[in-house]
Amino acid sequence: MPSYRTLSDATAALVDRQREVFDAHADRFEAAKVVTTRLGAHWRDGHAEFGFWTPQLVDEVPESAVSLELLTPTEDVDLTADEETVEFDRAFVETRREGEFTWAAVEGIRPGTRDRLGTLYRLSYEVGGEYETITDPFADSLPFGAYGPPELYDMSRLDEERDDRDYFQRLARDGVEPLASEDDGLPRFEPATSMLEIHPGTATESGTLAGLTRQFDAIGEKQAAGESLTPAERNFVGYDAVQLMPLAPITQNEDELGYWLPQTESADSLLATVRRPDMVNWGYDIVISGFGTVNPAILETRRPDELVDFIATMHTLPEPMKVVFDIALGHADNGALPLLNDEWLAGPGMYGQELDYTQPVVRAGLLELQRRKMDFGADGIRVDGAQDFTNWDPETEEEWHDDEYLAEMDRVTQEVAGVEYRPWMIFEDGRPWPRSDWELASTYRTLIDQHPHAYQWGPVTFAHNTPALQTFWATKWWRVREVADMGENWISGVANHDTIRRGTQLEPEPPFSQPQINRYLGVSEAEKLDRAYNNPASTVLFHGFLPGCPMDFTHANMRAPWGFMRDTDAVWNLKVLAEEEHFPAWQIRPKDFDDDEHFQRLKEWGFGSREELSEFLGLLARAVEMTDYEKDEIATLLNTMGTPIGDELTVSELEQLGRDWMRDVGEFANLAHWHGQQDDERTAFDLAVRQFRHDHDWVVGDLGEDDTLDYVYPTDGTVIYYGHRRAPDDSEALLFVANMEGVAETVRPTELTDVTDDGWELALSSPGLDVDGADEPLELADSDVALFTRSLD
Repeated sequence: MPSYRTLSDATAALVDRQREVFDAHADRFEAAKVVTTRLGAHWRDGHAEFGFWTPQLVDEVPESAVSLELLTPTEDVDLTADEETVEFDRAFVETRREGEFTWAAVEGIRPGTRDRLGTLYRLSYEVGGEYETITDPFADSLPFGAYGPPELYDMSRLDEERDDRDYFQRLARDGVEPLASEDDGLPRFEPATSMLEIHPGTATESGTLAGLTRQFDAIGEKQAAGESLTPAERNFVGYDAVQLMPLAPITQNEDELGYWLPQTESADSLLATVRRPDMVNWGYDIVISGFGTVNPAILETRRPDELVDFIATMHTLPEPMKVVFDIALGHADNGALPLLNDEWLAGPGMYGQELDYTQPVVRAGLLELQRRKMDFGADGIRVDGAQDFTNWDPETEEEWHDDEYLAEMDRVTQEVAGVEYRPWMIFEDGRPWPRSDWELASTYRTLIDQHPHAYQWGPVTFAHNTPALQTFWATKWWRVREVADMGENWISGVANHDTIRRGTQLEPEPPFSQPQINRYLGVSEAEKLDRAYNNPASTVLFHGFLPGCPMDFTHANMRAPWGFMRDTDAVWNLKVLAEEEHFPAWQIRPKDFDDDEHFQRLKEWGFGSREELSEFLGLLARAVEMTDYEKDEIATLLNTMGTPIGDELTVSELEQLGRDWMRDVGEFANLAHWHGQQDDERTAFDLAVRQFRHDHDWVVGDLGEDDTLDYVYPTDGTVIYYGHRRAPDDSEALLFVANMEGVAETVRPTELTDVTDDGWELALSSPGLDVDGADEPLELADSDVALFTRSLD
């Protein structure tokens, strides 16, 4: 039995510090920014310090009734096991309350490390005969998910042992360029030249950060030895940055068991069954609580070390890569309700719960959570949905954009390996979205204008773009032209987690009155969608010719399936499933469904073919629409119409079917299934295009006054883009021509622009394209492209 002891003097020091900070600041928000740095659990000088923000206890629960509950495993715990029953020594120690905060300093506690589960903790109290607990939103480790007790973790050790310390310490030395530039006395990481977006849960067979680290380790070893990469491995390189989709702890499906299951308990012991978190999710259904740490579902060992290991691997590759975190702090899932006190939340919103950015401690607390997450060692931060950081003005009855809060996010600095720095800032901001005219009205410039060092997701990248549609490149021309003119601070490209989902939601055979699918992209729907988002013409356009930072998505590079996967929502699961009505047509080839490896759960329901699955989803979509999502009525209507699986489906069965769909699609989308299907010529071409950008990095700047980007008028069934650029130092020029969509067309590249015929050399051309020269006739089929260079020295 551990011997815990509350340290009275150290606890009093925590209380005194809080009091002194608030006394010294007239502005409560400024004081809260200081106080929140001490919230959570911290291992310091051989003892632990705990701080909780507990406004819900004031006037409701006496200070003497509140204890810090401590749970230390009696034996070593195998955190890689799927399920284990663990005995914990249990103790309750006293706490001190000062206003809205509760503090304790305790010795005898065991901090968690890479190899050992540490002491779990939470606040406990009894009121009205009911036993209540309060979790820690500032937790550093949540091995059993956001709804299990947090773990005291030795974060200082984690930082001290990281393998990329020299990478950061370079920032503190002179001559850090091109790694970083100076910004207000601190180094700020420079933007990337090109970037790859990765979903850790489906990027490798294990679906973990450890698996992703092993994959890049293997690539790095080959690079160091000068060995050739496989076609699949090529899809992960040629970039100088990766952006990980959100890593924060997420909500859980309330209909499932969960991952922390107490069995028996007494005053001094607790027996619990602990399960390995295995939620299937994009990562955006966050609960805010525990935001500063890592979702254990993507941790093979359930140790936060995995994230540091991954970052260190990326920083120490023979061709180092920056790591960008996707920070989703613009909302909370409804699953946050039992985890946060009411002060955090402003009420229901589009994505679940709105956060109250006007509440000083919330405002400061969210910034502190951002700081802690980024202190794992990220080079950059992508702020998800910056247009969603709004507050309600009761006088005008309108929402207003909290740009000052976004400025506060920009002011947060990081400290890693003893070095303070500023990250590369990226905002996704489509304001005035969701206003009905947002697509026309959005400039994608607001936050760049306010923060000139920052980047934004550009107009061709934002969520609703669908390049599989015929006329996309004609109707989006004005946005592409904007990228050319002012895109040097934009993230560009067409493939990301959102755009592919939007493509999947298109009707494969739309009514004649609606935009049609570009039939020249391929024969099958799957071929068309794959080529739309991994397209030679657009790849060269964004990587080889236009400014900014082009970003690709792993699943687009691999031409692998991707869908909206979230088995964490018991309420809206069926509606989400109905929105995936066209997924089978776009993403599942008949041979893939017939493969015994795929869709095992759905086949147990009786689906015998892709067509039967598609038929069912169509019926479900109609039922959801006709019943306004009344689940009992949906079940009745489906049973009346009859479904391919023939059973009398209950609501609970439909919900289970929805969860099985999500898990089957998540496994189907795992890139490990698609390594062997990569095309050698195509992946070599894609990599060559990315390498071209890095070898000609002057293209990241905007086009100059004498540069050209245009398209052939009239289109006459074909959208031919062409352009000419000169390097700022007049050392070289580029000549670009591509059939972005449509029937084959023959052109002479040099005749499209006012350039000389002489001296042009072919730099890049789409696989299989026969190019004689820049001044010779060139037949371009849909998606064909050629890029020429000319030395001006």
